[in-house]
This record gives sequence, C-alpha cells and structure tokens, in this order.
Amino acid sequence: MFTVLNMLLPALYNALWRIALPFIRHYLRKRARKNPAYLEHWGERFGAPHPNPVQQPIWIHAVSVGETRAAQPLIAELQRRFPNAPLLLTQMTPTGRATAAQLYPQAQCRYLPYDRRDWVVQFLREHRPRFGVLMETELWANLISGCLNHHIPLFLANARLSEKSQRNYQKIPGLIRPALRQLTAICAQTPVDAQRLQQLGAPAPIVCGNTKYDIPIPPQSSELAAQFRQKIGNRRVFLAASLREKDGQDEAELILNAWQPHTDTLLVLIPRHPERFQAAYELARQRGFNTQKRSDNAPVRPDTQVWIGDSMGEMYAYFQAADIVFIGGSLVNTGCQNIIEPLQCGKPVLFGPSIYNFQAACQEALAAGVAQQIHSTAELVQTVTQQLMQPEIHAQQAAKAAVYLAQHRGASQRIADAIEQHVQANASNAA
Repeated sequence: MFTVLNMLLPALYNALWRIALPFIRHYLRKRARKNPAYLEHWGERFGAPHPNPVQQPIWIHAVSVGETRAAQPLIAELQRRFPNAPLLLTQMTPTGRATAAQLYPQAQCRYLPYDRRDWVVQFLREHRPRFGVLMETELWANLISGCLNHHIPLFLANARLSEKSQRNYQKIPGLIRPALRQLTAICAQTPVDAQRLQQLGAPAPIVCGNTKYDIPIPPQSSELAAQFRQKIGNRRVFLAASLREKDGQDEAELILNAWQPHTDTLLVLIPRHPERFQAAYELARQRGFNTQKRSDNAPVRPDTQVWIGDSMGEMYAYFQAADIVFIGGSLVNTGCQNIIEPLQCGKPVLFGPSIYNFQAACQEALAAGVAQQIHSTAELVQTVTQQLMQPEIHAQQAAKAAVYLAQHRGASQRIADAIEQHVQANASNAA
C-alpha cells in the first residue's frame, strides 16, 4: 500500500496544486493581519507574467532574511566568475524580499511562484536563468524537474537537513528522491547534512561548509553601534535577539518573567518577526518595566530597563553594542537562530536547549568554548548576571571567536567553484 501511494505521489502533488489557490489566498490574508506586506505582489506568487523579466541571470532563491544574508558571500563569488550576468533574487516572504532589495538594488527581486507546474514553467521561460541556486533546504519538485526539462543547471547550496526534517521527508520518498536526483549538484554544510541527504536519495552531496561564516560585518554597522552606545550611555547591555514563539510560549515573555532588573544593565529584546515588535513592547510595559523603542530614535533614559529593538537590518549594530548575547528560537522548540553573527562581533553567546536548526554550528561553538548552552530562563538570568560581572572575559571571548571563525571560512568559494565547473561543463556539452 505504501509503495503504491508513493508511486502516486507526483500525480497527487500536482492535483493538490490545481485546487490550492483559494487555500493559499486564505493563508496569505491570514498572514497579512500581522504583516500587510503579504497582500502585495500576489501575481508573482501565482505565475503572472513579469512586466520586465531579466534575461539569463544568475538566479538565487533564498526563502527569507536569513537565507538571503547567507547568500551574500556566495553571490559575490559568483559575480566574480560570471561578471556579465544580471542578478535575479527570489524569495517567499516580504521580509526576505525587502532584505534582498536593500542589499542588491541593481538586482531584480521577486517572489518565486508556488510550485504549480504551469506557474513554474512561466517563471522559467520568461527569465531563462543561466543557472539557479536554491539556498539551504528549498526542495520544490516541479521547480526542480522544470529546470531539468529546460536545461537549466540547478544547485542546492549551503544545504542543511535537521533530523526532524529528514524524518518528514522520509514519509514522501516518491517526491523527494527524484527531486534530489534531478539537481545538478548539492553542496552540504556538514558531513552529517550530506549523510542525511544521501539517505533521502541524493547521489553525491559535496561537503563545502556554511556560507554564514563568510558574511562580512557591514561597515556601516560599527558607526550605528557607536550611536546605540551613545544613546545607551555607560550601562552594560544584555541583548536577547531573534526571539520566537511556539505553542503559546513567547521567548520575550519568558525572559521578561525571569529578568531581575539592574540599574546599570539594559535588557534589549528583539523579536524575530516584525509583527511581534509591538507585542514585546506591551509585554514589557505590562510587567512593570520602564520601556522604550528603538524606533523612537531617542536617547535611552537612565531609568529605562527594557529597550525594544523594533528595526530591520540593524542586527550587527545591536550585536556590536551588546556586552553579552542570547540567541532566540532556542528556549522554545524552533531550533535556534543564527549564532554566527554575534560570534563575528566577538561577543559571549548563549543559547537554549533547542538547537536542531543550527546543531552543527552550536555544537562546534560549544566545543571551541565560544558559546554556552543554558536550559532555563532562571539559568539564563543567572549566567548573564555572572558574566556581566566579569568584563575581563570579553577580550578572551573575542580572541577565541576570531580563531574559531577563521577555521570555518571558505564555504562560498568552494560552492562557487563547484557551480562554475558544472555550468562550464553543461555549456560545453550543449555546444
């Protein structure tokens, strides 16, 4: 029965996309209640022709903000190798699209259409990409087969696969195995990721490392961090960044409930999603904390206890302005957000028990002594208090982090080398 079902999966998959339109619209309207940007550019999501499609571009698909930033050093390497090719960036979220447009004003940025076969074909025909790169774990069956049919080399880069995602994909081998085999090449972050992908059917993943280690610190962030420090004054800063919510638990709320205010310590809270900025502000006020917002653009008052980082594209400045950093998504079960950025800034880094999204990076950071794992908000507050009383460890932490990061750089160059080799071979075969 299971075998028969898997044989029927491709047909079932395409049938579901034929009837999915009203459900997708409902989903987007629901998301728009918190973020109205979900109501914009609908035509791009549903296969509508683009008014001015860029032709034969380097095409990078990065679903949201994190993947877009991770693509930066790879894009730089690819543009050096293909200097005359325009750049097409596709996303699935408004924040990802906004980030791409900010980072690459000369590129064409648009939503990737959902994976209905005719929408995918329309997208590929109007752009005719020189090649495509899917960042991390974007596996769309019709998109992958469409690229194969249109002779467009397609790569899965910076690929990672958690144990949880592997278990989910194993339930639909009739879709996943062919998709993985149709990709031109797969560049995995770690040997574990490569092994998991191979178990799903990928023929020969290449281990290249994680491009996030190659992301340069934006030069303007240092100036902004100095402005933040001027606004804050001489107080110590504990930053809790990329805070998530799951199953009714909000990390901002958990931290606020446990936080013991110190007159000389400022707690900075930054939710992962912009729609949670105001909620975090109201939570802090409800808990009796003197609270301000970054968006007010005012000096932080001496009696302010909580500062809400309600801004986009400024995370590096927050990291540089902080004394110690906690990375969210790890107290609730969402697998942890990116720990590499605060390490780049030489900061002591803390994260919680849930790390499946960045398991390799977290485990390596723990082994190198450049991060610490906590298991409760009580332990978090205790650890922060202790470390803020030991400023001498910060210089040691920065030195350790520098060595650690140097050992992990170079993934973008290795991936770009692999892509260039395959693209050139494909061109030679076509000739």
